[in-house]
Amino acid sequence: MTEKPSVLFVCVHNAGRSQMAAGWLAHLAGGRIEVRSAGSAPADQVNPAAVAAMNEVGIDISAESPKILTVDAVEASDVCITMGCGDACPVFPGKRYLDWKLDDPAGRGVDAVRPIRDEIKARVEALIEELLPGDDL
Repeated sequence: MTEKPSVLFVCVHNAGRSQMAAGWLAHLAGGRIEVRSAGSAPADQVNPAAVAAMNEVGIDISAESPKILTVDAVEASDVCITMGCGDACPVFPGKRYLDWKLDDPAGRGVDAVRPIRDEIKARVEALIEELLPGDDL
């Protein structure tokens, strides 16, 4: 890719998994990848346990707010990663779609969110390696 790759993370409420994934990607890619997140039925706020779990690793997602999934966001992204939102994500030719099966952190405490956070980090690291081969994390 000659242009900066772009990734859209989508989950139902855009309050937990997709926000943590966006936080990890923004942090680890250091501006080399454009990052978006959205939800098919956005919550009122980001899950406080997700915010706390990310703060533990030095990533502040407290200023983020859940956003509605739009056709424009999908169309503007090279890779769309869904996390439990089923068929809510519109499909466009030429886009890459991945579905990450992850536990939903909704209604869970920070102890239960940590393993989800860590699994998301590992997946994001692998994604960066695919999108920016040879770059150091």
